[in-house]
Amino acid sequence: MSPLPFICSAAVQAAKDAGTPIVALESTIITHGMPYPQNLEMARKVEATVRAGGAEPATIAVLDGVLHVGLTDEVLEKLAQTKGAAKLSRADMAVCMATGRTGATTVAATMIAANFAGISVFATGGIGGVHRGAELSFDISADLQELAQTSVTVVAAGPKAILDVSKTLEVLETLGVPVIAFGQDAVPAFWSSQSIYKAPLRLDTATEIAKAHKMRARLGLPGGQLIANPIPANAEIVRAELEPVIERALQDAQTHGIIGKSVTPYLLQRVYELTEGRSLTANIALVLNNAALAAQIACEMEDNKA
Repeated sequence: MSPLPFICSAAVQAAKDAGTPIVALESTIITHGMPYPQNLEMARKVEATVRAGGAEPATIAVLDGVLHVGLTDEVLEKLAQTKGAAKLSRADMAVCMATGRTGATTVAATMIAANFAGISVFATGGIGGVHRGAELSFDISADLQELAQTSVTVVAAGPKAILDVSKTLEVLETLGVPVIAFGQDAVPAFWSSQSIYKAPLRLDTATEIAKAHKMRARLGLPGGQLIANPIPANAEIVRAELEPVIERALQDAQTHGIIGKSVTPYLLQRVYELTEGRSLTANIALVLNNAALAAQIACEMEDNKA
């Protein structure tokens, strides 16, 4: 048995041995973010996009108590059809492993696993953050604390639009997390390429992002950096159209007493229903876009190792 608390797939281990760039991928988006079979189709496309960009994908999940870094296609298909997988973050990851259960990794848990495996770049859809009404519920995602302490560059389409984006940005600033918009001045808002919030930082190339990651390490600064990569304009749902939909979904969640970890999956499903599936199409487009940029960044990091 490996002395480390994870095992790598044969493909990921071969990439590590050969010095091939690797991009970590989460699994919660598979088990909790999309219905089957769209989730499997999406997962396969994301992995193919990473490979097309010159890197090896490493989808991460806990299966029967074992943390896997990289999944075979057979295992990926099984996971996509799994019912009742736990949604794992920093607080419950170890318990899931210790009790032999199966769980999908959130942004925070994926960052932990990627860091263990020596993977510096992670592509996801959107990060968690401060939920609307958090001044009463105190519902704030562990993703934000993880970004402050684990040295992984996370490529996302900004905070999920169902969140309080303004408060999320404030917390990230307090925690010292660089929020870097890619190629534009505004923070993207997940399904929408633009928000009303100006990005604290902007970089325009994968080379600059890779250099910034390495400079943080040289300075001894803990934590990673959030790359806010806007959804392609031809796939977005503009903010003015989306905001009333989100408000309706939030009202429905309150009416039905949805709280805790159930909030985000419920809201994503409700937005999907209210947009007649358009949010899912946009979600897939933004994840693929993030995977492509993450592959570029991973290649730059590998090509310019200090």
